[in-house]
Amino acid sequence: VQLVESGGGSVQAGGSLRLSCAASGYSYFRFWMGWFRQAPGLEREGVAAIYTGGGDAYYADSVKGRFSMSEDNAKNTVYLQMDSLKPEDTAMYYCAADPDVSRGFWFRPDQYADWGQGTQVTVS
Repeated sequence: VQLVESGGGSVQAGGSLRLSCAASGYSYFRFWMGWFRQAPGLEREGVAAIYTGGGDAYYADSVKGRFSMSEDNAKNTVYLQMDSLKPEDTAMYYCAADPDVSRGFWFRPDQYADWGQGTQVTVS
């Protein structure tokens, strides 16, 4: 299984970025994909997650109304559209995947077995 993130960068507060995560090697038709972030000195936290194949997306309270997660099943790719970015959104963003995540614990890193390499988002 391979997860490859892209789309990070540096933006000013109030700006937007869109992250992408392409998954390959999964034999499951449907599986969970999540976005996490980790700032220096802080624990990794769940930002958003989706059960691919048309499932609802879930969001952390800190990003609700500003971030939107979507999927392209044909490309096995998920996206994280990030609008109205704030300096506190600055972090390394990771994509994660797992076929079996407890819905009520989508935000827990230990629910996911597979991880991407991360992409840096800096908001100034």
